[in-house]
Formats: sequence, C-alpha cells, structure tokens
Amino acid sequence: MSPVLLANLAAAPPAERRTAIEQMLQGPAGEMLRRTIGTWVMRLVPVETLVPQSAERWRPLVSDAMGFFFSRLSAARLADKIVEQIDLAPDTPPEKRLLRLISRMPGLQKIGQVLARNPRLAPPLRASLIELENGISDVTAAEVEAILRNSLGDRLQEFAVRLDAQILSEASVSAVVRFTWNNPDRERERCVFKVLKPHIPGCFAEDMKLLQELGRYLAGRKSGYGFARRQVDEMLTEVRLLLVHELDFRREQATLAEAARTYRGTLGIRVPKVIPALSTGEITAMTEETGVKVTDALRRSPIRRRRIAEQLIEALIAVPLFSAQDHSTFHADPHAGNLLYDGPNRELIVLDWALAERLSLPTRRELVMLAVMMSLRNVEAVRKAIEALRRPGAGSRRALKIIGNAVSRFFADLPPSRSPGVLDAMRLLDEIALAGVSFDAPLFLFRKSLFTLDGVLQDIAGAEVRMDQVIVRYFLARWAASFCLFYSPLSFKDFLSVEWNALLYPVRSWKQASEKSASDGGRAVRGPAPSPRKKLPLPAKARRPAPRRPQSRPAG
Repeated sequence: MSPVLLANLAAAPPAERRTAIEQMLQGPAGEMLRRTIGTWVMRLVPVETLVPQSAERWRPLVSDAMGFFFSRLSAARLADKIVEQIDLAPDTPPEKRLLRLISRMPGLQKIGQVLARNPRLAPPLRASLIELENGISDVTAAEVEAILRNSLGDRLQEFAVRLDAQILSEASVSAVVRFTWNNPDRERERCVFKVLKPHIPGCFAEDMKLLQELGRYLAGRKSGYGFARRQVDEMLTEVRLLLVHELDFRREQATLAEAARTYRGTLGIRVPKVIPALSTGEITAMTEETGVKVTDALRRSPIRRRRIAEQLIEALIAVPLFSAQDHSTFHADPHAGNLLYDGPNRELIVLDWALAERLSLPTRRELVMLAVMMSLRNVEAVRKAIEALRRPGAGSRRALKIIGNAVSRFFADLPPSRSPGVLDAMRLLDEIALAGVSFDAPLFLFRKSLFTLDGVLQDIAGAEVRMDQVIVRYFLARWAASFCLFYSPLSFKDFLSVEWNALLYPVRSWKQASEKSASDGGRAVRGPAPSPRKKLPLPAKARRPAPRRPQSRPAG
C-alpha cells in the first residue's frame, strides 16, 4: 500500500479508518486496491517465514493462496485486517502479524491445522504450523461467558454452575472452558463447555465460498503446481468437511452418545459423556477427561507403548469395522491431539467427535474383503471389491477400466516377498480416486483416518506394531468367543471364501513369483529395445567424392 495512504490512515481513529478503507474497497479503485493489499500482506508476512527451505517449491503456491484469500475477502473483514496491521508496531515479528491476519478466519486456521497433521510435509513446516495452531486466540472469556448466560439462562443457577475465569483451549470455531455443576445423580462434578465462537456464524459462508474458489484457482493454473494438485484437492475437501461438521453441535452430541454406546462393552477405551441438560445448538457440555497425549505416554516402557498402539488400532479401526450394526460410527480425525492416555486406569480417551462418519454394513464388508484378498494376493477378488466400493453413476465403463489397470499394475509391481495389507489397500484406492473414480465421502474420510492413525502409531511404537496383525487378532478373538458364530460384517459364505483363498495362497504366491521372475528374466535376455538411430553424416575425410561430370569442349 502507498506510504502516504498508510500515514493518513494511521492518524485517524480506528472506527474512521475502517469506514474509510471499506469505502475505498467498494469504490471504483477497489479492484486495484485489493491487488495492492494482497502484495502488501505478503511483504508483511514473507513466505520464507511460513515455509522452510526444505519445502521451497511450496513457497509460490502458499504466496499465491494467501494473496488470493486476502484480496477477495469482504470489504468489512478486509478493512478490519488492514487496521489491525497498521496498529501493530513496525518491528512486530512476521509470526505475530500472521496470527493477527488469520484471527477470526476459520477457513485459513483450519487449513493450517490440517497441514500440521499431514505426515508427508517436512517436519520443520509441520512444527511451525503446530505452533500457529496453538497460538489461536480470537475470543475472550467474557464473550464466552456472555454466550453461556444468554443461552442457558436459569439453568446455570438451577444446577449451580460455576465457570472458570480463563479459557482452557481454543480451536478455529470453538472455545473450551471448565466448569463445575451439581449433577443430580452424583456429587458435584467437574466438566467442560465447548462453545461456538460468536463471530463464526457471520463469516462461515464466506470462508466456505473462498475455499471453493481457491481450489478452482490453484487447479486452473497451467504450470507450476502440478506436484501439489492431489494434496491441495484432498486438503481443501477435508477442510470444508471439518468446518461443516464442527458447526453442527447437535450432530456431535448425538455422535458422542452413539460412541459411548459403541464402546460401552469395550475395555480400555472411553469417550466424554454429554450433559444434555446444559447443551444447546451452540454449546456442548460434557465430562472433562484427563490424561496425557498418547505420543507422550510411558516413554520409558516400550512394551506398554506397543500395547497403547494396539489399543488404538482395536478402538479406532477394528471396533467400527467389525460392528454388527447396520451403520457403525468411526472417528475420522484421530490425530495425537485428540487421543489421550490415562496411565493409572490404562485407558485410551478419544476426544473431539466433530469429524466422525458412518460406514454401512455392505461398505464394511467390501473393505474387509479388499484387505483380506490383498494379503492373499487374489487379483480378481481385489478388483471386484473395489468395483463394489465405487460410487455408481456415469462413466462406469471408464471406471472399471481404471480399476482393472490399477489393480493389475499394483500386483505386477509387488515384490514376491512383500505381504500387502490394509494401508496398501487404502493407497490403491487413493490412486484409483486420483485417476477419476468416485467414492463416497465416508470412505474418503475412512482412508484419511487410517493414514492419520498410521502416523500416530509410528510415533508411538515405530514399525513394531502392524495394523493388519492387530485387526486379524481382534476378529479371531471375537470369532472364537462367539463359538465360531460371529462373522460380521462378513457372511458365512464370505468366511468360507476366505478360508478357501487362504488354502490357495501358497500356490497363487508361487505362480505370481514365477511369472514375475520369467517376465524380469525375459527383459534381461532381450535387453532394452534399441532406440532408432539417425544416419550420421560421414566425416569429411571419409566422404566419397562426387562423380565429376565430363566437361564439354568447344568444337574446332
């Protein structure tokens, strides 16, 4: 922005500055001013401070995305951002300027949170994003208390609710504050309120629109960002789902109640209990659960840490996958911040059920069959399972061709000594989805949750705990405990098919190894195909002299 303009704005009171900037943004020169503001923002917060050297190729993308977002923000919100930046001291570090820029902007805050949990990003960048997430502070304790008093009214007095004076934690759309109350069924109890921030309803729709436009903008660039297209599409899809789910407090309350019923008979896991008498559409009251982050628990005991990893796999994958219900709920955001461990009781605590989904019984059947047949190397059965998981609709013939080619290529490239598992199945689904085959949103979230959980497991126990082995052991234990009557989500016919394929596994594995060996041997014998060679001109000394034409002589 122009130094003269900045100087004039700095001299005026804040309210007048906001009004003046808003009028300029809405005036004839508004479009040009917005472009100038986008450049100005990136000078205040250089992309080098956001993205480390190890992820240098992401810098142009981040710079473009930030400029895009701020240059298209509504005039009122953008005016607030400019005034906030002008009021900061000239020597304010870029990190603090960034925190002010993204305050009250749930879309950008959520992008940072999602990226911070992406194990494919460079560790320095993830560490910076985690610090950014921990620094979110755009609501006061007084504002939260006002919402509670307006929404709950006489109930606060009826149940003798006493609020803590400080906010316990903040996320992009909500704040958490402790309280105590007189539980009619028990003695006085310590719990927490999760409260929707007051500014969220006013900016949610705009942020969702900007995220959609940002996705189209980045995907539409002709060059430069092809390396990140898949990650950007996946990230923006997840951000939009997170924002939609996190605003639906009633949905999360119902999910918490359903999760409590699901895990009631499972040892070693618990979830917060909702307090309906103190909950509304913008407030969730629930029990306070205490523990340490799973990745920090029992660092001096590798054996117990392996058991924690096994508990995670059983609770977050095996329990919902092998449920006998028509629809089972799974936690779709199992990053370490949502997972606590209660050492004295040896219990896993699963928090924040805002992003949870449900898998139908037929979908879970196909997922189990896909994972099993992958490990048994049955190419045809894997192909059929993926075909059954895809979303039916237009382009079926093309989708079937993509699936068939991807499955054949996967097994052709698979080393004979390697045993594929659940994560391989999810990566194959990812590859097929990237090629243009559509799957339902719950399946997308289930794949994502498995990759997120795998990162947590690596932090806890490294490669010592295999997801496949724990899932199989859980299923067999339940099957044996039911006197061989429990097969869900498989049918008796499916179980017989698995047994038959297990018997054929040695022969099938030997056959595939032989075919691969013969194929590799054939390529080695034939060698690489000769490349077409152009005829080179002969060296000057080797060139044949052109035949001399007889010269005609004049007659005479």
